[in-house]
Amino acid sequence: MRPRRFPPLLVNIIHTALVACDGIRFHAGSTCPRCGCRLTGYDERRKRFALLIDDEEKSDIQVILQRSYCKNCYTIINPPEPFYPGTRIGAPVVDLCRSLSSTMPYSRASTYLERMGVAVDRWSVRHYAQSSLSEIPTMDIFGMKIPVSIVSLSTLAGSLQDSERADMDTILEICNYPGESSFVPAASDRKPQGP
Repeated sequence: MRPRRFPPLLVNIIHTALVACDGIRFHAGSTCPRCGCRLTGYDERRKRFALLIDDEEKSDIQVILQRSYCKNCYTIINPPEPFYPGTRIGAPVVDLCRSLSSTMPYSRASTYLERMGVAVDRWSVRHYAQSSLSEIPTMDIFGMKIPVSIVSLSTLAGSLQDSERADMDTILEICNYPGESSFVPAASDRKPQGP
C-alpha cells in the first residue's frame, strides 16, 4: 500500500496552529486565589508544547510557565497551562492524537502525524487516545477528523498582524482550559526556601 499523501494545506494548518503558541507566557495573574493579596514572580520554566518535523529537521515549540508567589500566605501558584492533566505535550496535539486514533490504529495515527510534521510516538498516541478526557469537537477536513482546537489556533494565527502575538487567555480558551477555579497551589502553607 502506498503511503497516503496529505494536502499541503492541511499540513500548513497544523503547523500554523502549533507555531502560534511558541513562546507564549502563561502566568497566574496578579492576585492570590487563596487570600486575594498581590502576587510576585517566583520562577519560570519552558515546557515543550509540540515537536515539529520540517524537511528532516525537528523544531521544538515551547511555552513559558511562570509561577507566582504570595508573600502573605506563602503559597506558590502554578499558572494555567494549555496541557491536559498527565500529558507532556500541548492540548491541541493530544486532541489531534485522539481524533486520528478514533478512526485508525495507534501506529497508523503516529505515522500520519509524522507525515503531517508532528512527532508523537505510537505509545504516546495510544496513551492519549485511551485517556478518560472529555469528547473533543472535530471537523472533517480532507476526509480526516481534525480537532476544532487546531483549526481555531490556525485561524487565530492567520488573523494576527506580523509582530502581534496571541494572548494567554485566548490560547487557554481554544485549548479547552477549565478556568481560573482550577489554579492549583504548588506547595502547602509553608514558606519555600529561596526568593
